[in-house]
Amino acid sequence: MSLEQREKFERERASRVLPATPYPEPAPERVEARREHLLSEVDRQTRSRSVRLAPRPSRRWGLLLGTAVAAGATVVVLSVGSGSPDAPPAMPPASAASVQLLERAALAAAATPQTEVRGGQYTYVKTVGHTSVLSETKAGAMELSREDEGMEQWTSVDGSEQTLQRKGGIDHVVPGTPGRGNLNSPTYNFLAALPVDPDALLKRIRDDAEKNHGAGSESTTGPDQEAFVTIGDLLRNGATPPETTAALYRAGALISGVDVVSDAVDAAGRHGVAVTRTHDGERTEWIFDKSTARLLGERTVLVEDTAWGKAGTVVTSVALIDSGIVNEAGQTP
Repeated sequence: MSLEQREKFERERASRVLPATPYPEPAPERVEARREHLLSEVDRQTRSRSVRLAPRPSRRWGLLLGTAVAAGATVVVLSVGSGSPDAPPAMPPASAASVQLLERAALAAAATPQTEVRGGQYTYVKTVGHTSVLSETKAGAMELSREDEGMEQWTSVDGSEQTLQRKGGIDHVVPGTPGRGNLNSPTYNFLAALPVDPDALLKRIRDDAEKNHGAGSESTTGPDQEAFVTIGDLLRNGATPPETTAALYRAGALISGVDVVSDAVDAAGRHGVAVTRTHDGERTEWIFDKSTARLLGERTVLVEDTAWGKAGTVVTSVALIDSGIVNEAGQTP
């Protein structure tokens, strides 16, 4: 299949999985421009760099898998370095279908009215779902179990107050305050201060990923996968400035290996279409409503048999139920 035929097929697939939306369709030239930018970056990096397969460390058993951790479990790191005859082929750029879907999601986010936010308020988010735990029994066998991930959380918009979580109807305060926030523990003000240019935003996220998951680290995730997971975590953080949300979607479209799955089910049982990235046997999915392109949730699915289960097993799944800005911790929008 020629490149032109593949592009046509991917665009037709995107049209099938996403019906017409109530906001403007992304202009073909805009989608093509984003994709051409990524292709040029891939070509530039291929000419100037080579990749190698980093040594694969052993799995750490007994680890509780949160959404971000599960997506990066037992994966191979692709890092910049000297060439190797055993180097795997580079991942292809994001598919046309995924670029189109993410652009639709970005347009929908950008059309969301901006909420006026002031100091002393809180972002609220409610989720349902589960994470997986693999632990060793007294007999030495490995046992897989699920832990409930359903909760409500209130985070100070400026990080000046402690975070409140409610799980199983029981409230507890998360020790310490978020402060200004960071990519792993963002506040509304932190998110509002991020670049809204997709290239600059991805660089900010990927630079952080490179420090902890790049060449020379003990991480088995790799900066590209970690960047994809980080963006997913930020997207389901709760109330986020519309421009920031739109930029996050467009930054995701710049990561190689991103594709779509036409049908995925979130932790609340809602069907949608998913933007995905597969890494060493695990597929991370951002699930969107087919009609509105609104983010429903995120999950990690095994695509091959591992200690965590058979192919098709949903290792983690978290669905967004509600979010917004409230005046006090404990309130709901």
